[in-house]
Amino acid sequence: MTANVGGIDKTLRIIAGIVVIALGIIYSSWWGLAGVVFLATGLMNFCPAYSLLKVSTNKKIKTEKIK
Repeated sequence: MTANVGGIDKTLRIIAGIVVIALGIIYSSWWGLAGVVFLATGLMNFCPAYSLLKVSTNKKIKTEKIK
């Protein structure tokens, strides 16, 4: 698994996951389980949907060799 979730995307996924889980608990709804997906993809830095669509929000840092 190559990381394909970047900084801002990661932060938003974690916040959205926590909010959706909390709302699911407050309203006793199974939709709260959807928050687990957001939280997991944010914490693992990997989104299977991004992988299928060949999308990445992770900035790749290019480095040069020092001679």
